[in-house]
Amino acid sequence: MLEVKAFEKKEVMDRIHLLMNNLTEIKDQSGEFLLHFDGLIVDDKSWNVWNWPQGVGLYGIYKYWKLTNDQKALDIVNEWFNARIQEGAPPKNVNTMAPLLTLAFLYEDTGNQTYLPYLEDWAEWVMYDMPRTQEDGLQHMTYGPENKNQLWDDTLMMTVLPLAKIGKLLNKPEYLEEAKKQFLIHIKYLTDKKTGLWFHGWTFEENHNYAEALWARGNCWITIAIPEIIEILELEKGDFLREFLIDTLNRQIGALADYQDVSGLWHTLINDQTSYLEASASAGFAYGILKSVHKRYISQDYKEVAHRAICGIINEINKVGALQNVSVGTGMGDTLEFYKEIRKTTMPYGQSLAVLCLSEYLHTYI
Repeated sequence: MLEVKAFEKKEVMDRIHLLMNNLTEIKDQSGEFLLHFDGLIVDDKSWNVWNWPQGVGLYGIYKYWKLTNDQKALDIVNEWFNARIQEGAPPKNVNTMAPLLTLAFLYEDTGNQTYLPYLEDWAEWVMYDMPRTQEDGLQHMTYGPENKNQLWDDTLMMTVLPLAKIGKLLNKPEYLEEAKKQFLIHIKYLTDKKTGLWFHGWTFEENHNYAEALWARGNCWITIAIPEIIEILELEKGDFLREFLIDTLNRQIGALADYQDVSGLWHTLINDQTSYLEASASAGFAYGILKSVHKRYISQDYKEVAHRAICGIINEINKVGALQNVSVGTGMGDTLEFYKEIRKTTMPYGQSLAVLCLSEYLHTYI
């Protein structure tokens, strides 16, 4: 098992700055990783794009700023939003909703009225116009395929967290109730009762969990989203939903502890050691476990699991600030081999999730 190393605070902050520099300069120079959907081209790799990888990055950098008051971090976030708003917002979907989480926090901090129409319009779209599955789940509607009647793990992170935060800010109790319902319906259809881990997706069309893949990055969105939603909704001790969510989280993290590799990382199929080790999901797990330990949602015994993961993540950051061994954007797979064959490259959400977990790790020095 990997020896848990104690890092100097400056060492961790230097890594965060390296990651941020890389994140804000990354581009798909060759076009190799562009996604093509019937003439529509989607760039998941470049920073200056309004989509989910950038949304996750903005949140990580924002959290780092809140903890350190690092002006560079705040400048990166503000410059990104100013440029994207000037360009014009993209079509609304599950993934393009992701940056609205950080925008909501920025509006709370600054009261900048420029942001308010975006928060209002995008949240209203989720509530009343976003496609729904049976039982009124939020359909995982992205660029390209409509994913009709499909629930995916990612939706809770990318769409439901922003909806909840906007609901809190704008005093919209119906948004908060919707967010609660979405967590419950996703738990109902995506959790694996045998392990406590989560399947990647569910289809109401055929009533199954596809390949029953316990896919790491899908799971990491849950490890992040549950402590975040408890905090956003300000759920108090004794609240049934808080206790239900914490029980769900504990089952997942207990399984993650059992499946953690000696490197500190997790395999892209968590329960399959023949699948490759995947660093972006591991960073997401490190963040969610660390935050849950700090908030005392889970046992303090899990701190060592998180610290071992931090060591593994730091080992994967190369000298130019890119997190290595990150799988590219992954659609829904019908076979487990599909997940094992997904290519790896440096992606913005790799750096994003690494910033997020290392920022949370800074609590160690407080």
